[in-house]
Amino acid sequence: MNVGTIAKISGPLVVADKLPDACMNDVVQVGEKQLIGEIIELHGDRAYIQVYEETAGVRPGEPVLSRGEPLSVVLGPGLIGSIYDGIQRPLNILQKRYGDFIARGTTAPRIDHKRKWDFQPIRQAGDTVKAGDVIGTVEESALITHRIMLPPRIKQGVIVQIEEGSMTVDDTVALVRTDAGLEEITMIQEWPVRKPRPYRRREEPSALLTTGQRVIDTFFPLARGGTACVPGPFGSGKTVVQHQIAKWADAQVIIFIGCGERGNEMTNVLQEFPELIDPHSGKPLMERTILIANTSNMPVAAREASIYTGITLAEYYRDMGYHVAVMADSTSRWAEALREMGGRLEEMPGEEGYPAYLGTRMAEFYARAGQVYCLGSENREASISIIGAVSPPGGDLADPVVQATLRVVKVFWSLDARLAYERHFPAIDWLASYSLYDTTLDAYIRKQFGEEPIADRMLAMRLLEEENELKEIVRLVGLESLSPQQRLTMRTAQSIREDFLHQNAFHKEDTFTSLRKQYALLRLIIHMHEVAGKALEDGVAIQDVLDLPVWENIARAKYIPEAELESYDALVLEVSEAIAPLKRPSKSEETEASAVMEASEA
Repeated sequence: MNVGTIAKISGPLVVADKLPDACMNDVVQVGEKQLIGEIIELHGDRAYIQVYEETAGVRPGEPVLSRGEPLSVVLGPGLIGSIYDGIQRPLNILQKRYGDFIARGTTAPRIDHKRKWDFQPIRQAGDTVKAGDVIGTVEESALITHRIMLPPRIKQGVIVQIEEGSMTVDDTVALVRTDAGLEEITMIQEWPVRKPRPYRRREEPSALLTTGQRVIDTFFPLARGGTACVPGPFGSGKTVVQHQIAKWADAQVIIFIGCGERGNEMTNVLQEFPELIDPHSGKPLMERTILIANTSNMPVAAREASIYTGITLAEYYRDMGYHVAVMADSTSRWAEALREMGGRLEEMPGEEGYPAYLGTRMAEFYARAGQVYCLGSENREASISIIGAVSPPGGDLADPVVQATLRVVKVFWSLDARLAYERHFPAIDWLASYSLYDTTLDAYIRKQFGEEPIADRMLAMRLLEEENELKEIVRLVGLESLSPQQRLTMRTAQSIREDFLHQNAFHKEDTFTSLRKQYALLRLIIHMHEVAGKALEDGVAIQDVLDLPVWENIARAKYIPEAELESYDALVLEVSEAIAPLKRPSKSEETEASAVMEASEA
């Protein structure tokens, strides 16, 4: 028993003496209440401990017990649908036992050890297996088949015995003979949260992570296995964007980390998700979701652990061969925990008081995303995609947390408070955002849908940029100063903004848009622009084009159900038929107009 005593207490930082055998990142129990903490610094037998619970009332001289093991998560069947805090304590179990307010030092089994699972072996006695091989399965939920894998610590062995039937996670399901002897394999594992789980090979992300949000999928796409940053001021819709992605992304497992956000936001998640239906299967969304709830009124140090807890759970399901999406809301609160502890440790501060190693910690976290080939004999390809929200004070993008994040992520969805105030959601600024996966994903889109969606996207972006420039001219000298082609550009850009980029999360048909529907809707708008542009070249009056009722039909096109996508072909034909009968000026009218122009110039 490695027991020391408390020498000093400074908020969430506790200094303990006489811990000679302690190691970095060991879990300790602090004080008589046995608060959970982690050693983050060592000087001889003096340990500096980050405590993940409130330290009020703890006194110097109380005992500190080191467990001799790093901060770890328990992995096994029963994780899906669970709600944990930052150190993987099951909040739904604790609430039943202790009520709405969790007393300090309380804990509960992180996985139900009494529940029985129907284990179905897929290997048999005599098979040679190695680390990461799937030896059997259990049905964890209606959407997720939990694959029981050989732990990474067992490099290779031969199955001596394997059982089938109803068992708990602690029962031995197989015996494997290795060079070190006979190993008992159960359905449960433990893994240190700060150590990335191994994989066989890493690949460059090459497939699109479909989210159903048009501004994201079409204009600023995220690759499956990629990283994205969502910065923005208070009220600009960071949480709304993450909720929409969590609901509709085509990832098979969702890990939602509420890291230091307000309690009411996590309450919305807890209330909404059990009622939501997964669009891909028709089952409740919680049957593929794990929630990490670490709200702003919980101890600040626990925010640091919650990020690592969430990403380790994601790696576990990735190793099974699933595509996992991780929502971290928000990494700014995590960085505040680093700043708090850095100040308590009297470290040399970096910019705005954040520790000098902020960028390194950010990079380590986002580096655990990626598309990989998993350990094992099977050729399992899987991925982890990370979407991190950042909450800079006042929406200042020069904030150190934003800048440290932008250096390591490849997609930047910049949220604009002005757009949110105008009720334009998602409030992603199309002029400031970018995606570095564009080139990679163009090949994927070209293979699935051809060249047209890429050309339409590029033209739409050019029209939006031109509109931004033309707005300055309109403010100075008025709309009448624009040429007919410029006025058409303004009208088409308006249609792109209001009919394509704007999306109603509460509308049954508009909350999610498939890729095929996105490209069909954009093609309709671009087709209107092209046909109208040719009409203007033939001399049709711009006002006649702008007054066409077909613009209203285009505006309603985003509400067309997914099952009726052939309606877009009819709308394209309707646009052409609406433009065709517009009156072209006769030669006499052209001559007269030319004379008037020459006279006015004279």
